[in-house]
Amino acid sequence: MTMKRRTILGLAGALAMSALGAVPAAAQEVTLKLHQFLPAQASVPRLVLDVWADKVEADSGGRIKIERYPSMQLGGKPNELYDQVVDGVADIVWTVAGYTPGRFPRAEVFELPFMMTEAEATSRAYWELFESDMKDTDYKDVHMLAVWVHGPGLIHSKAPIASVADLNGVKLRAPTRTTNMLFEALGATPVGMPVPAVPEALSKGVIDATVIPWEVTSALKVAELVGNHTEMPGASLYTTSFVFAMNKGVYDGLPDDLKKVIDDNSGMELSAFAGKTMQDADAPARAIAVERGNNIIELTPEQIDEWKTAAAPVVDTWKAEINGQGIDADALIEKAQAAIAKYSN
Repeated sequence: MTMKRRTILGLAGALAMSALGAVPAAAQEVTLKLHQFLPAQASVPRLVLDVWADKVEADSGGRIKIERYPSMQLGGKPNELYDQVVDGVADIVWTVAGYTPGRFPRAEVFELPFMMTEAEATSRAYWELFESDMKDTDYKDVHMLAVWVHGPGLIHSKAPIASVADLNGVKLRAPTRTTNMLFEALGATPVGMPVPAVPEALSKGVIDATVIPWEVTSALKVAELVGNHTEMPGASLYTTSFVFAMNKGVYDGLPDDLKKVIDDNSGMELSAFAGKTMQDADAPARAIAVERGNNIIELTPEQIDEWKTAAAPVVDTWKAEINGQGIDADALIEKAQAAIAKYSN
């Protein structure tokens, strides 16, 4: 009887241990691969993506783990990132919408010359238009976490650029289809490439200039490769539309409580935070160029008016193209401008 009782107790103990061991398995744990194109020390991975990932991990009680893969470590090229998240190569990606030219026509409205004011308000407007105009069209194949823009884009060049005429013949890297349209119309020779390729292209003379916001110049050491930076105080020559997206099937497969963790850390507030954080990172990067003694060219309002006049036909060209796709370009521009104005107050 004693031996039998011990056997029963042993079996009961084993069952209890087995039940205890099953608790973590019942509380589903998920590992998500986050893929993006910049080095880990750049401002967006460090100040936006890592902050987001750490918060999601903490809010999930450790049940969600975000594996971070910077600098295209999962393979492929930056212009393949969106398809990687659609196809499930990565679970989450951060990328430039314009790396696949023409694929997201409605997002281009924020990239039009002198459209944006500052990054936080414009990022809120972008999310608003995502929900109303892009969720079931441009971005229907993903679960969107956030959309945003960077601070005012500017020109970084080997030779000084102040007037539109100074762009004539300049080999210039621009980030998107809309910015390439702009600079080609202004007389430059656009050279397409992802932003990580800019330093080598500048050092080898493949390009003479690049347009990027201040914040990314520090990671790319642009201030060491060019001596001139053209700013337009109170105006934004252009900006770039970003997407932070998750694979739809992966999101749909999460248990409801983990979906809530993702939802609570997504949307307009994340978009606004990301845009603001990018623009806030402009100042320390600009300080590097100032410390090096680089030539910072601050255009006057009259000079900026010349650029605005020269850029106006680009907007007309874009509108004709978008109308040709069955999208009311004027209505989209008006909606974007109204949303930016609303969030700028």
